[in-house]
Amino acid sequence: MGFNITSIKTSSNGAWQGDNPLNFAFPLLIVQTTLILVLSRFLAFLLKPLRQPKVIAEIVGGILLGPSAFGRNEDYMHRIFPSWSMPVLETVASIGLLFFLFLVGLELDLTSIRRSGRKAFGIAFCGISLPFICGFGVAFILRKTVDGADKVGYGQFIVFMGVALSITAFPVLARILAELKLLTTQVGEIAMASAAFNDVAAWILLALAVAIAGNGSGQQKSPLISIWVLLSGMAFVIFMMVLIRPAMKWVAHRCSPERDIIDEAYICLTLGGVMVSGFITDLIGIHAIFGAFIFGLTIPKEGDFAEKLIERIEDFVTGLLLPLYFASSGLKTDVAKIKGGEAWGLLALVVTTACAGKIIGTFGVALMFGMAIRESLALGILMNTKGLVELIVLNIGKEKKVLNDEIFAILVLMALFTTFITTPAVMAIYKPARGSSVLTHRKLRDLTNTDESKDQLRVLACLHGISNVPSIISLIESTRSTKKSQLKLFIMHLVELTERSSSIIMVHRARKNGLPFINRLRRGDWQDRVTGAFQAYSQLGRVSVRPSTAISALSTIHEDICHVAETKRVTMIILPFHKQWRGQGDLQVIDNVGHGWRFVNQRVLKNAPCSVAILVDRGIDNGAQRVCILFFGGPDDREALELSGRIAEHPAVKVSVVRFIEKDGLQSDVVLKPSASKCAEKNYSFSTAHINTEKEKELDDAVVEEFRSKWDGMVEYIEKTSSNIVEEVLGLGQSGDYDLIVVGRGRFPSRMVAKLADHQAEHAELGPIGDLLASSSHRVSSSVLVIQQHDTAHAEEMPVAKVERNEHDMVKGDRDAGMGEISKVV
Repeated sequence: MGFNITSIKTSSNGAWQGDNPLNFAFPLLIVQTTLILVLSRFLAFLLKPLRQPKVIAEIVGGILLGPSAFGRNEDYMHRIFPSWSMPVLETVASIGLLFFLFLVGLELDLTSIRRSGRKAFGIAFCGISLPFICGFGVAFILRKTVDGADKVGYGQFIVFMGVALSITAFPVLARILAELKLLTTQVGEIAMASAAFNDVAAWILLALAVAIAGNGSGQQKSPLISIWVLLSGMAFVIFMMVLIRPAMKWVAHRCSPERDIIDEAYICLTLGGVMVSGFITDLIGIHAIFGAFIFGLTIPKEGDFAEKLIERIEDFVTGLLLPLYFASSGLKTDVAKIKGGEAWGLLALVVTTACAGKIIGTFGVALMFGMAIRESLALGILMNTKGLVELIVLNIGKEKKVLNDEIFAILVLMALFTTFITTPAVMAIYKPARGSSVLTHRKLRDLTNTDESKDQLRVLACLHGISNVPSIISLIESTRSTKKSQLKLFIMHLVELTERSSSIIMVHRARKNGLPFINRLRRGDWQDRVTGAFQAYSQLGRVSVRPSTAISALSTIHEDICHVAETKRVTMIILPFHKQWRGQGDLQVIDNVGHGWRFVNQRVLKNAPCSVAILVDRGIDNGAQRVCILFFGGPDDREALELSGRIAEHPAVKVSVVRFIEKDGLQSDVVLKPSASKCAEKNYSFSTAHINTEKEKELDDAVVEEFRSKWDGMVEYIEKTSSNIVEEVLGLGQSGDYDLIVVGRGRFPSRMVAKLADHQAEHAELGPIGDLLASSSHRVSSSVLVIQQHDTAHAEEMPVAKVERNEHDMVKGDRDAGMGEISKVV
């Protein structure tokens, strides 16, 4: 069915009037976009276990939609992707590409490139030069072997082949490094700095290639035209950097946080600047995307303006429009053009040359700079990552008729293969050293029992955002002893690594400093405000503060937390609860940062190398001046009591200890038995380790006696005997008498707490008492700190079934427990 593109209508009159929507531009574009998004998302889901970047799924999806797979059905191609619809699809995709390259420029910090050092520059230079030179040989062979390849000028063909083989995809590499947790290793740092150099060089080479390629007519042209194009391009870059960059700095200053709001006019002005810059470079004869990229470089990286721009356009561009570009590339890729052994041999030659040139060039110069063999090899593989820029080069080459269908398909498959093997190859050959710590003090009790280390309290406090800062400072201040020496506080901002490329924008502002990710902070960033708050606090007392940022997927960010706790010899980790209360009384509002952060807390509780505390913040911004410790017994409660001893040393904090004691003459004991049928999300889990209840009771009594003798007259001590601890506990929480209530998690519950084992849990990870106080339905006004004492023997936990039993069964139950059964008599 033939169409005259000038007669194509935008929308149909509807099926009831006899129109087929697929014969009209806009309805067909909707169908095409939906199909592309569904397929690319499905492939991304399938490839996620292999830790592949999303770009792989989008390239593969585009190839499958094209003539290589689904497109073999002519009816499908003529109906869903007819030739008349391609200009419309490519135009929309090009808008997405234009703004994506603006985002790439926006995220690329030229200052960080300048400070990257000689090593990164040397590695980047050799990593580009060797594969570029190798491209000469490959170009020569392809021109002699592939039909029609020799119709293009030799200089044009060589430049495009060299650029295609030498590019490193900076955004894709950053995501792979973050996924593999290599951002802060020597390999990761050098790879990021080298890739930034490489990215700038790639755009210079691409501009050169486009200038040489000309209008794609295949006709010879005067060399003066290419020179004029290059000179005009250089003049454009100078104009943008000398005049537009200061203007955008002024705009960014006008949109600074001090002015509270960002005027929509400035956002529209900037987005319009992207379009105008693209038009100018297209007018020059380079490509519209080059102008958008340069305009992105002119935007100041400090302050909120760049972040607001990213927030406004990133999801729409990368989530909706950019996959269209990959699909349009795939629709041009026909793997069937690679026919016969000779063609597949050429594919193998191109892949081998690309890999060998990049890896050997990087590997050799890395060894010259004194890097280890394994690190040098991993660096070479990482620098071999291809991605979007590669596809842009190939599409421009095809558009300019420098690359024919067969060579285009070969180079697309080369880019796909080299990116696909990066993650598994690096995982196979390089494991960053995570040396075990010599720390022996995993809990507060260890510090008390060891005189020479008594004063070395190290705390790792994690933050979701700036709203957690006041409560963390208040908690740390209450635990800061005035009698003891300096407390070391490690602050870690937890950032989720999402599919958004801006989740790694801080990479450009980083420096290696022993933690997962230490920011080189800038004025106006929220990190600056966080660090300023903690630095100001550190000057008020003997507290040393080191801020850091961990960027990881929620499924693995607990590894960063535990690793820092291990390497920094931390005694306690403080985690914010995933809910935060704001306001007073009936006006309270609950902020929920997301259920995924709850799972992070659960994984840290299970894997932490030290004691862990979860802070349920109901507003201790002004300090925790009245603190209550609820003591039922067991290792976790003893750790909570140990913390209360440190709090009691603070002269401005009043501490009360409430110990719950069972009533005499109880008629039954409680047996907790593991229950595989119960869900750990809705039921409390307790340790499966065997424990001697009599010995535990002796330890509880000894710790309480020691505490009372030490703090007699300074700490209020209350003993409560109650048959209904739920009412008693909630009464303390609802009274408003305490700013903070500290409880143990209760993995080895007392008989009183064990009776709550079959209660429906709202937040099972907090234990029965912590969950009571943290529940949003009980109108508790106090903040809550739930503490778990570190002990590897207690790590295994299971939901349990509670069984009441009378004294007639006790002898048999005790015998079962003594034989090593997991049943607990409490």
